[in-house]
Amino acid sequence: MSQLHPNQFALLGQRRFAPFFWTQFSGAGNDNVFKFAFTVMVTYQVQVDWLPPALAGLVIGALFILPYVLFSATSGQIADRWDKARLMRLVKNLEVAIMLLAAYGFMAQQVAVLLVCTFLMGCHSTLFGPAKFAYLPEVLDDRELVGGNGMVEMGTFVAILLGNMLGGLLVALPQVGREAVALACVVLAVLGRVVAGFIPATPAHLQGQPMNWNPLSETARNLRMAAQDPVVFRSMLGISWMWFFGAVFLSQFPSFAKSVLHGDEQVASLLLVVFSVGVGAGALLCEGLSRRGAGLGLGLVPVGAAGMSLFALDLYSASHGLAPSALMGVAQFLTLPAHWRVMADLLLMSLFTGLFSVPMYALIQQRSPASHRARIIAANNILNALFMVVSALLAGALLSAGWSVPEVFLLTGLLNALCAAYVCVRVPDYLRDLRVMLGWRA
Repeated sequence: MSQLHPNQFALLGQRRFAPFFWTQFSGAGNDNVFKFAFTVMVTYQVQVDWLPPALAGLVIGALFILPYVLFSATSGQIADRWDKARLMRLVKNLEVAIMLLAAYGFMAQQVAVLLVCTFLMGCHSTLFGPAKFAYLPEVLDDRELVGGNGMVEMGTFVAILLGNMLGGLLVALPQVGREAVALACVVLAVLGRVVAGFIPATPAHLQGQPMNWNPLSETARNLRMAAQDPVVFRSMLGISWMWFFGAVFLSQFPSFAKSVLHGDEQVASLLLVVFSVGVGAGALLCEGLSRRGAGLGLGLVPVGAAGMSLFALDLYSASHGLAPSALMGVAQFLTLPAHWRVMADLLLMSLFTGLFSVPMYALIQQRSPASHRARIIAANNILNALFMVVSALLAGALLSAGWSVPEVFLLTGLLNALCAAYVCVRVPDYLRDLRVMLGWRA
Protein backbone atom coordinates (compact mmCIF):
# COMPACT_ATOMS: atom_id res chain seq x y z
CA MET A 1 0.00 0.00 0.00
CA SER A 2 1.24 3.44 -0.79
CA GLN A 3 1.43 6.29 1.66
CA LEU A 4 -1.84 7.86 2.82
CA HIS A 5 -2.91 11.05 1.08
CA PRO A 6 -4.57 14.12 2.58
CA ASN A 7 -7.92 13.75 0.84
CA GLN A 8 -9.85 11.56 -1.56
CA PHE A 9 -9.14 13.75 -4.59
CA ALA A 10 -5.47 12.73 -4.42
CA LEU A 11 -6.59 9.22 -5.38
CA LEU A 12 -7.45 10.48 -8.87
CA GLY A 13 -3.74 10.91 -9.51
CA GLN A 14 -2.88 7.30 -8.67
CA ARG A 15 -3.03 4.26 -10.92
CA ARG A 16 -4.51 2.05 -8.19
CA PHE A 17 -7.68 4.21 -8.20
CA ALA A 18 -7.94 6.54 -11.22
CA PRO A 19 -8.41 3.95 -14.02
CA PHE A 20 -10.97 2.11 -11.89
CA PHE A 21 -12.83 5.36 -11.14
CA TRP A 22 -13.09 6.37 -14.80
CA THR A 23 -14.06 2.86 -15.83
CA GLN A 24 -16.91 2.95 -13.32
CA PHE A 25 -17.83 6.50 -14.33
CA SER A 26 -18.04 5.71 -18.03
CA GLY A 27 -20.09 2.56 -17.39
CA ALA A 28 -22.62 4.30 -15.16
CA GLY A 29 -22.91 7.14 -17.67
CA ASN A 30 -23.39 4.76 -20.59
CA ASP A 31 -26.09 2.80 -18.76
CA ASN A 32 -28.10 5.96 -18.37
CA VAL A 33 -27.46 7.40 -21.84
CA PHE A 34 -28.81 4.13 -23.23
CA LYS A 35 -31.77 3.67 -20.86
CA PHE A 36 -33.01 7.26 -20.94
CA ALA A 37 -32.66 7.63 -24.71
CA PHE A 38 -34.47 4.31 -25.19
CA THR A 39 -37.26 5.39 -22.82
CA VAL A 40 -37.69 8.71 -24.64
CA MET A 41 -37.66 6.96 -28.01
CA VAL A 42 -40.45 4.50 -27.18
CA THR A 43 -42.43 7.19 -25.38
CA TYR A 44 -42.37 9.94 -28.00
CA GLN A 45 -40.89 8.68 -31.28
CA VAL A 46 -41.28 4.95 -32.05
CA GLN A 47 -44.37 3.46 -30.45
CA VAL A 48 -45.38 -0.19 -30.71
CA ASP A 49 -48.69 -1.75 -29.74
CA TRP A 50 -47.17 -4.27 -27.33
CA LEU A 51 -45.26 -1.66 -25.28
CA PRO A 52 -47.53 1.27 -24.33
CA PRO A 53 -45.65 4.50 -23.53
CA ALA A 54 -47.10 4.53 -20.01
CA LEU A 55 -45.40 1.20 -19.28
CA ALA A 56 -42.15 1.76 -21.16
CA GLY A 57 -40.16 3.19 -18.25
CA LEU A 58 -41.40 0.48 -15.88
CA VAL A 59 -40.55 -2.36 -18.31
CA ILE A 60 -37.10 -0.97 -19.10
CA GLY A 61 -36.33 -0.48 -15.40
CA ALA A 62 -37.56 -3.98 -14.51
CA LEU A 63 -35.52 -5.63 -17.28
CA PHE A 64 -32.40 -3.79 -16.17
CA ILE A 65 -32.74 -4.78 -12.51
CA LEU A 66 -33.83 -8.41 -13.10
CA PRO A 67 -30.25 -9.71 -13.62
CA TYR A 68 -29.29 -8.41 -10.16
CA VAL A 69 -31.77 -10.88 -8.67
CA LEU A 70 -30.93 -13.74 -11.04
CA PHE A 71 -27.15 -13.54 -11.36
CA SER A 72 -25.65 -11.60 -8.43
CA ALA A 73 -24.82 -14.79 -6.54
CA THR A 74 -22.95 -16.15 -9.56
CA SER A 75 -21.13 -12.87 -10.23
CA GLY A 76 -19.97 -12.74 -6.60
CA GLN A 77 -18.41 -16.19 -6.92
CA ILE A 78 -16.64 -15.17 -10.12
CA ALA A 79 -15.24 -12.01 -8.54
CA ASP A 80 -13.83 -13.98 -5.58
CA ARG A 81 -12.16 -16.46 -7.95
CA TRP A 82 -10.73 -14.09 -10.57
CA ASP A 83 -8.34 -11.18 -10.68
CA LYS A 84 -10.84 -8.33 -10.40
CA ALA A 85 -8.99 -6.16 -12.91
CA ARG A 86 -9.19 -8.96 -15.48
CA LEU A 87 -12.87 -9.46 -14.73
CA MET A 88 -13.61 -5.76 -15.15
CA ARG A 89 -11.85 -5.74 -18.52
CA LEU A 90 -13.90 -8.71 -19.70
CA VAL A 91 -17.07 -7.00 -18.52
CA LYS A 92 -16.12 -3.90 -20.52
CA ASN A 93 -15.57 -6.12 -23.58
CA LEU A 94 -19.13 -7.33 -23.06
CA GLU A 95 -20.33 -3.72 -22.85
CA VAL A 96 -18.74 -2.89 -26.21
CA ALA A 97 -20.50 -5.87 -27.83
CA ILE A 98 -23.86 -4.96 -26.26
CA MET A 99 -23.58 -1.35 -27.38
CA LEU A 100 -22.79 -2.41 -30.96
CA LEU A 101 -26.01 -4.42 -30.92
CA ALA A 102 -27.84 -1.46 -29.31
CA ALA A 103 -26.50 0.85 -32.04
CA TYR A 104 -28.19 -1.37 -34.61
CA GLY A 105 -31.37 -1.34 -32.51
CA PHE A 106 -31.45 2.46 -32.36
CA MET A 107 -30.72 3.01 -36.04
CA ALA A 108 -33.15 0.31 -37.21
CA GLN A 109 -35.77 1.34 -34.61
CA GLN A 110 -35.94 -2.23 -33.33
CA VAL A 111 -37.59 -2.00 -29.92
CA ALA A 112 -37.29 -5.73 -29.23
CA VAL A 113 -33.53 -5.62 -29.85
CA LEU A 114 -33.16 -2.69 -27.47
CA LEU A 115 -35.13 -4.54 -24.79
CA VAL A 116 -32.69 -7.46 -25.13
CA CYS A 117 -29.82 -4.97 -24.79
CA THR A 118 -31.45 -3.54 -21.65
CA PHE A 119 -31.41 -6.99 -20.05
CA LEU A 120 -27.82 -7.57 -21.20
CA MET A 121 -26.69 -4.22 -19.78
CA GLY A 122 -28.27 -5.28 -16.49
CA CYS A 123 -26.16 -8.45 -16.70
CA HIS A 124 -23.09 -6.30 -17.41
CA SER A 125 -23.76 -4.17 -14.31
CA THR A 126 -24.47 -7.27 -12.21
CA LEU A 127 -21.07 -8.73 -13.11
CA PHE A 128 -19.29 -5.44 -12.50
CA GLY A 129 -20.84 -4.63 -9.09
CA PRO A 130 -19.18 -7.23 -6.80
CA ALA A 131 -15.82 -6.76 -8.52
CA LYS A 132 -16.14 -2.98 -8.12
CA PHE A 133 -16.77 -2.90 -4.38
CA ALA A 134 -14.43 -5.82 -3.60
CA TYR A 135 -11.62 -4.10 -5.55
CA LEU A 136 -11.47 -1.01 -3.33
CA PRO A 137 -10.33 -2.70 -0.08
CA GLU A 138 -7.70 -4.59 -2.11
CA VAL A 139 -5.97 -1.35 -3.14
CA LEU A 140 -6.91 1.22 -0.46
CA ASP A 141 -5.85 1.44 3.17
CA ASP A 142 -8.60 1.23 5.79
CA ARG A 143 -8.57 4.97 6.38
CA GLU A 144 -8.87 5.60 2.63
CA LEU A 145 -12.00 3.48 2.27
CA VAL A 146 -14.42 6.26 3.21
CA GLY A 147 -12.83 8.72 0.79
CA GLY A 148 -12.60 6.13 -1.97
CA ASN A 149 -16.22 5.05 -1.56
CA GLY A 150 -17.26 8.69 -1.41
CA MET A 151 -15.52 9.37 -4.71
CA VAL A 152 -17.17 6.33 -6.32
CA GLU A 153 -20.64 7.27 -5.07
CA MET A 154 -20.19 10.89 -6.14
CA GLY A 155 -18.93 9.78 -9.55
CA THR A 156 -21.81 7.36 -9.98
CA PHE A 157 -24.49 9.97 -9.32
CA VAL A 158 -22.76 12.56 -11.51
CA ALA A 159 -22.48 9.95 -14.28
CA ILE A 160 -26.17 9.07 -13.89
CA LEU A 161 -27.11 12.73 -14.15
CA LEU A 162 -24.88 13.44 -17.14
CA GLY A 163 -25.96 10.21 -18.82
CA ASN A 164 -29.65 11.08 -18.52
CA MET A 165 -29.03 14.59 -19.81
CA LEU A 166 -26.89 13.43 -22.73
CA GLY A 167 -29.29 10.65 -23.69
CA GLY A 168 -32.26 13.02 -23.65
CA LEU A 169 -30.46 15.71 -25.65
CA LEU A 170 -29.09 13.36 -28.31
CA VAL A 171 -32.25 11.36 -28.97
CA ALA A 172 -34.18 14.63 -29.44
CA LEU A 173 -31.89 15.86 -32.24
CA PRO A 174 -33.91 16.24 -35.45
CA GLN A 175 -33.27 13.55 -38.11
CA VAL A 176 -30.03 12.25 -36.52
CA GLY A 177 -31.05 11.69 -32.88
CA ARG A 178 -31.04 7.88 -32.87
CA GLU A 179 -27.77 7.71 -34.80
CA ALA A 180 -26.18 10.16 -32.36
CA VAL A 181 -27.27 8.02 -29.40
CA ALA A 182 -25.91 4.89 -31.08
CA LEU A 183 -22.53 6.54 -31.66
CA ALA A 184 -22.34 7.94 -28.12
CA CYS A 185 -23.09 4.54 -26.53
CA VAL A 186 -20.40 2.78 -28.57
CA VAL A 187 -17.81 5.52 -27.96
CA LEU A 188 -18.44 5.50 -24.18
CA ALA A 189 -18.14 1.70 -24.09
CA VAL A 190 -14.86 1.77 -26.00
CA LEU A 191 -13.43 4.54 -23.81
CA GLY A 192 -14.38 2.54 -20.71
CA ARG A 193 -12.60 -0.53 -22.09
CA VAL A 194 -9.47 1.47 -22.89
CA VAL A 195 -9.30 2.94 -19.38
CA ALA A 196 -9.99 -0.47 -17.80
CA GLY A 197 -6.78 -1.72 -19.39
CA PHE A 198 -4.81 0.38 -16.87
CA ILE A 199 -6.44 -1.11 -13.73
CA PRO A 200 -3.72 -2.96 -11.77
CA ALA A 201 -4.06 -6.66 -11.05
CA THR A 202 -5.47 -7.95 -7.74
CA PRO A 203 -5.29 -11.37 -6.03
CA ALA A 204 -7.65 -14.19 -7.02
CA HIS A 205 -8.55 -15.55 -3.58
CA LEU A 206 -10.45 -18.75 -4.47
CA GLN A 207 -8.88 -19.64 -7.81
CA GLY A 208 -9.68 -23.19 -8.93
CA GLN A 209 -12.52 -23.84 -6.47
CA PRO A 210 -15.77 -25.21 -7.97
CA MET A 211 -18.69 -22.90 -8.72
CA ASN A 212 -22.20 -23.29 -7.39
CA TRP A 213 -24.44 -22.46 -10.35
CA ASN A 214 -27.68 -22.59 -8.34
CA PRO A 215 -28.49 -18.90 -7.65
CA LEU A 216 -31.00 -19.65 -4.90
CA SER A 217 -28.76 -21.87 -2.79
CA GLU A 218 -25.73 -19.62 -3.42
CA THR A 219 -27.68 -16.51 -2.41
CA ALA A 220 -28.80 -18.23 0.81
CA ARG A 221 -25.21 -19.29 1.46
CA ASN A 222 -23.91 -15.76 0.91
CA LEU A 223 -26.51 -14.32 3.26
CA ARG A 224 -25.51 -16.86 5.91
CA MET A 225 -21.86 -15.85 5.49
CA ALA A 226 -22.79 -12.20 5.90
CA ALA A 227 -24.96 -12.96 8.93
CA GLN A 228 -21.96 -14.47 10.73
CA ASP A 229 -20.97 -10.86 11.44
CA PRO A 230 -24.15 -9.09 12.65
CA VAL A 231 -22.56 -5.67 12.09
CA VAL A 232 -21.95 -6.47 8.41
CA PHE A 233 -25.41 -7.93 7.89
CA ARG A 234 -27.23 -5.04 9.56
CA SER A 235 -25.15 -2.59 7.56
CA MET A 236 -26.25 -4.44 4.42
CA LEU A 237 -29.84 -3.92 5.52
CA GLY A 238 -29.10 -0.24 6.09
CA ILE A 239 -27.71 0.16 2.56
CA SER A 240 -30.69 -1.67 1.08
CA TRP A 241 -33.00 0.63 3.00
CA MET A 242 -31.14 3.61 1.53
CA TRP A 243 -31.92 2.29 -1.97
CA PHE A 244 -35.57 1.80 -0.96
CA PHE A 245 -35.69 5.38 0.32
CA GLY A 246 -34.01 6.87 -2.75
CA ALA A 247 -36.08 4.84 -5.21
CA VAL A 248 -39.32 6.20 -3.76
CA PHE A 249 -38.26 9.78 -4.44
CA LEU A 250 -36.52 9.22 -7.79
CA SER A 251 -39.46 7.26 -9.22
CA GLN A 252 -41.92 9.99 -8.26
CA PHE A 253 -40.03 13.04 -9.56
CA PRO A 254 -42.01 13.29 -12.86
CA SER A 255 -45.36 12.96 -11.09
CA PHE A 256 -44.26 15.22 -8.21
CA ALA A 257 -43.08 17.91 -10.62
CA LYS A 258 -46.27 17.81 -12.71
CA SER A 259 -49.10 17.20 -10.23
CA VAL A 260 -47.72 18.87 -7.09
CA LEU A 261 -45.24 21.54 -8.19
CA HIS A 262 -47.07 22.25 -11.47
CA GLY A 263 -43.82 22.16 -13.44
CA ASP A 264 -43.02 20.74 -16.86
CA GLU A 265 -40.48 18.08 -17.87
CA GLN A 266 -37.60 20.50 -17.33
CA VAL A 267 -38.66 20.97 -13.71
CA ALA A 268 -38.61 17.19 -13.26
CA SER A 269 -35.07 17.18 -14.66
CA LEU A 270 -34.12 19.99 -12.26
CA LEU A 271 -35.26 17.85 -9.32
CA LEU A 272 -33.01 15.03 -10.56
CA VAL A 273 -30.09 17.45 -10.82
CA VAL A 274 -30.62 18.72 -7.27
CA PHE A 275 -30.92 15.17 -5.89
CA SER A 276 -27.78 13.96 -7.69
CA VAL A 277 -25.72 16.97 -6.60
CA GLY A 278 -26.86 16.45 -3.00
CA VAL A 279 -25.89 12.77 -2.85
CA GLY A 280 -22.55 13.50 -4.48
CA ALA A 281 -21.81 16.35 -2.07
CA GLY A 282 -22.73 14.20 0.93
CA ALA A 283 -20.50 11.38 -0.29
CA LEU A 284 -17.53 13.74 -0.69
CA LEU A 285 -18.06 15.27 2.76
CA CYS A 286 -17.71 11.86 4.44
CA GLU A 287 -13.94 11.70 4.09
CA GLY A 288 -13.28 15.01 5.82
CA LEU A 289 -15.90 14.49 8.53
CA SER A 290 -14.72 10.95 9.27
CA ARG A 291 -11.33 12.23 10.48
CA ARG A 292 -13.00 13.40 13.67
CA GLY A 293 -14.09 9.84 14.45
CA ALA A 294 -12.46 6.45 14.75
CA GLY A 295 -11.64 5.98 11.06
CA LEU A 296 -14.59 4.87 8.92
CA GLY A 297 -16.91 7.73 9.76
CA LEU A 298 -19.50 5.40 11.28
CA GLY A 299 -20.83 8.25 13.40
CA LEU A 300 -22.13 9.83 10.20
CA VAL A 301 -24.71 7.05 9.81
CA PRO A 302 -27.06 8.27 12.58
CA VAL A 303 -26.44 11.88 11.50
CA GLY A 304 -27.35 11.01 7.93
CA ALA A 305 -30.44 9.07 9.00
CA ALA A 306 -31.69 11.97 11.09
CA GLY A 307 -31.18 14.43 8.24
CA MET A 308 -32.94 12.15 5.75
CA SER A 309 -36.06 11.99 7.90
CA LEU A 310 -35.99 15.64 8.93
CA PHE A 311 -35.84 17.00 5.40
CA ALA A 312 -38.21 14.37 3.99
CA LEU A 313 -40.79 15.54 6.53
CA ASP A 314 -40.13 19.19 5.71
CA LEU A 315 -40.42 18.37 2.00
CA TYR A 316 -43.94 17.14 2.74
CA SER A 317 -44.68 20.34 4.64
CA ALA A 318 -43.22 22.54 1.89
CA SER A 319 -45.08 20.82 -0.96
CA HIS A 320 -48.38 19.91 0.70
CA GLY A 321 -51.20 22.18 -0.39
CA LEU A 322 -49.39 24.27 -3.01
CA ALA A 323 -51.89 26.29 -4.99
CA PRO A 324 -52.80 24.78 -8.40
CA SER A 325 -51.56 26.55 -11.51
CA ALA A 326 -50.77 25.96 -15.16
CA LEU A 327 -47.61 24.01 -15.93
CA MET A 328 -44.57 26.24 -15.70
CA GLY A 329 -41.02 26.03 -17.00
CA VAL A 330 -37.85 26.23 -14.94
CA ALA A 331 -37.53 30.01 -15.18
CA GLN A 332 -41.04 30.64 -13.87
CA PHE A 333 -40.71 27.82 -11.32
CA LEU A 334 -37.64 29.47 -9.79
CA THR A 335 -39.40 32.78 -9.27
CA LEU A 336 -41.60 31.36 -6.49
CA PRO A 337 -40.05 31.31 -2.97
CA ALA A 338 -42.02 28.19 -1.98
CA HIS A 339 -40.20 26.22 -4.67
CA TRP A 340 -36.80 27.22 -3.29
CA ARG A 341 -37.76 25.63 0.02
CA VAL A 342 -38.71 22.44 -1.83
CA MET A 343 -35.34 22.36 -3.61
CA ALA A 344 -33.45 23.09 -0.38
CA ASP A 345 -35.24 20.20 1.33
CA LEU A 346 -34.46 17.91 -1.58
CA LEU A 347 -30.80 18.97 -1.68
CA LEU A 348 -30.26 18.52 2.06
CA MET A 349 -32.20 15.25 2.21
CA SER A 350 -30.03 13.78 -0.55
CA LEU A 351 -26.85 15.19 1.03
CA PHE A 352 -27.64 13.37 4.27
CA THR A 353 -28.38 10.24 2.22
CA GLY A 354 -24.77 10.37 1.03
CA LEU A 355 -23.55 10.74 4.62
CA PHE A 356 -25.72 7.76 5.62
CA SER A 357 -24.57 5.30 2.97
CA VAL A 358 -20.83 5.75 2.39
CA PRO A 359 -19.60 4.66 5.87
CA MET A 360 -21.71 1.50 5.68
CA TYR A 361 -20.15 0.52 2.36
CA ALA A 362 -16.70 1.09 3.88
CA LEU A 363 -17.56 -0.99 6.95
CA ILE A 364 -18.77 -3.93 4.86
CA GLN A 365 -15.63 -3.84 2.75
CA GLN A 366 -13.33 -3.63 5.78
CA ARG A 367 -14.97 -6.34 7.91
CA SER A 368 -15.79 -8.90 5.20
CA PRO A 369 -13.05 -11.54 4.77
CA ALA A 370 -11.21 -11.12 1.49
CA SER A 371 -11.92 -14.76 0.56
CA HIS A 372 -15.65 -14.11 0.19
CA ARG A 373 -15.97 -10.34 0.20
CA ALA A 374 -17.33 -10.19 -3.37
CA ARG A 375 -20.01 -12.79 -2.57
CA ILE A 376 -21.19 -10.78 0.44
CA ILE A 377 -21.38 -7.69 -1.76
CA ALA A 378 -23.30 -9.72 -4.35
CA ALA A 379 -25.79 -10.72 -1.65
CA ASN A 380 -26.12 -7.05 -0.74
CA ASN A 381 -26.86 -6.24 -4.40
CA ILE A 382 -29.70 -8.77 -4.33
CA LEU A 383 -31.10 -7.20 -1.17
CA ASN A 384 -30.82 -3.76 -2.79
CA ALA A 385 -32.77 -4.94 -5.83
CA LEU A 386 -35.47 -6.56 -3.71
CA PHE A 387 -35.85 -3.46 -1.54
CA MET A 388 -36.19 -1.31 -4.67
CA VAL A 389 -38.87 -3.61 -6.08
CA VAL A 390 -40.77 -3.47 -2.79
CA SER A 391 -40.49 0.32 -2.78
CA ALA A 392 -42.04 0.48 -6.25
CA LEU A 393 -44.86 -1.86 -5.25
CA LEU A 394 -45.56 0.03 -2.02
CA ALA A 395 -45.52 3.45 -3.69
CA GLY A 396 -47.76 2.16 -6.48
CA ALA A 397 -50.21 0.66 -4.01
CA LEU A 398 -50.40 3.84 -1.93
CA LEU A 399 -50.91 6.06 -4.97
CA SER A 400 -53.58 3.69 -6.31
CA ALA A 401 -55.32 3.90 -2.93
CA GLY A 402 -55.61 7.67 -3.28
CA TRP A 403 -52.50 8.87 -1.43
CA SER A 404 -50.84 11.98 -2.80
CA VAL A 405 -47.13 12.05 -3.70
CA PRO A 406 -46.29 14.31 -0.69
CA GLU A 407 -48.09 11.84 1.59
CA VAL A 408 -45.96 9.01 0.20
CA PHE A 409 -42.87 11.14 0.92
CA LEU A 410 -44.15 11.74 4.47
CA LEU A 411 -44.62 8.03 5.14
CA THR A 412 -41.18 7.27 3.71
CA GLY A 413 -39.59 9.82 6.02
CA LEU A 414 -41.35 8.32 9.05
CA LEU A 415 -40.39 4.78 8.06
CA ASN A 416 -36.81 5.96 7.60
CA ALA A 417 -36.73 7.16 11.20
CA LEU A 418 -37.88 3.73 12.41
CA CYS A 419 -35.53 1.72 10.17
CA ALA A 420 -32.54 3.94 10.90
CA ALA A 421 -33.22 3.75 14.64
CA TYR A 422 -33.23 -0.05 14.38
CA VAL A 423 -29.90 -0.15 12.52
CA CYS A 424 -28.23 2.34 14.87
CA VAL A 425 -29.43 0.58 18.02
CA ARG A 426 -28.46 -2.86 16.73
CA VAL A 427 -25.02 -1.65 15.58
CA PRO A 428 -23.57 0.22 18.58
CA ASP A 429 -20.45 1.11 16.55
CA TYR A 430 -22.41 3.90 14.83
CA LEU A 431 -23.46 5.71 18.00
CA ARG A 432 -20.11 5.02 19.66
CA ASP A 433 -18.25 6.66 16.78
CA LEU A 434 -20.68 9.59 16.82
CA ARG A 435 -19.78 10.22 20.47
CA VAL A 436 -16.09 10.18 19.49
CA MET A 437 -16.75 12.63 16.64
CA LEU A 438 -18.55 14.96 19.04
CA GLY A 439 -15.77 14.68 21.62
CA TRP A 440 -17.93 12.74 24.13
CA ARG A 441 -15.33 10.09 24.80
CA ALA A 442 -16.49 7.41 27.22
